Amino acid sequence: MIAQSDLGLLDGFERALINGRLRMVYQPKVSLTDGRLRRVEALVRWDDPKLGAISPSKFVPLAEEHGLIDQLTNWGLRTTLRQWLKWQEQGLDTCLAFNISALSLDHLDFPDLVERMCRALNVPTDRLVLELTEGATQPLVKLMDTLTRFRIKGIGLAIDDFGVGYSTLMQLRQLPFTELKIDRFFIEDAPSSKDSALIVKSIIDLAHGLGLTVTAEGVETVEQLRLLRDLGCDTAQGFFVARPLEADALQDWRVEWRERWETLVDEEPELLVRARRRI
Repeated sequence: MIAQSDLGLLDGFERALINGRLRMVYQPKVSLTDGRLRRVEALVRWDDPKLGAISPSKFVPLAEEHGLIDQLTNWGLRTTLRQWLKWQEQGLDTCLAFNISALSLDHLDFPDLVERMCRALNVPTDRLVLELTEGATQPLVKLMDTLTRFRIKGIGLAIDDFGVGYSTLMQLRQLPFTELKIDRFFIEDAPSSKDSALIVKSIIDLAHGLGLTVTAEGVETVEQLRLLRDLGCDTAQGFFVARPLEADALQDWRVEWRERWETLVDEEPELLVRARRRI
């Protein structure tokens, strides 16, 4: 039975979904090789007139539990793909990342639905990566056929928040992922903690050995960014690079970021020299 407080939240969310009061923001992911924009992660936001900003950690589980997750996913995908077209028209070429619920994978035709959305809007399927949290990977093993169909269609798959869930290395080998995202928990103190740095390096090496690219989440300092670059991480995402942006702010951010990047990689601080010696 749903709690009274959740009932009000659920009702408000359903109304927001139906009446178009949700919005998307986009957080850039940049290459640690050359600083270029590699992808943007689409993130849903809900600002309620009475309750204020509601975290996805609150309304997404309610949507999953009460049969609204497919409607939310379809709206989010269409909104994101349409935004990609607008960026293309502006000369901004990038790829997209979109979070999906494991519940959506229960539908055998879900990969076909996503492919049809891409074709209808002339978005190449190889510009899209679907992200799934590590905690969902145990039931996902049972959905190997569905995940494989995404890969056949050229759609990438990323395992999110890696390192804090309970998936096994066997599952990581079995599932057809293309990208692994290291949880911010390990990134936070990696420049100063030998243990964290070793874990990050091991995850990067493991992922590369399995043919996966690696994204570091929660990058908030220049020391973290420089160390990750030194350790061979492919991509960085976090507040140091950019907070989630409104769609029309991405172009200006890209210009500003390119200027910042040039100054970030000119000098290698002694901190990184010491870190390399420890690893």
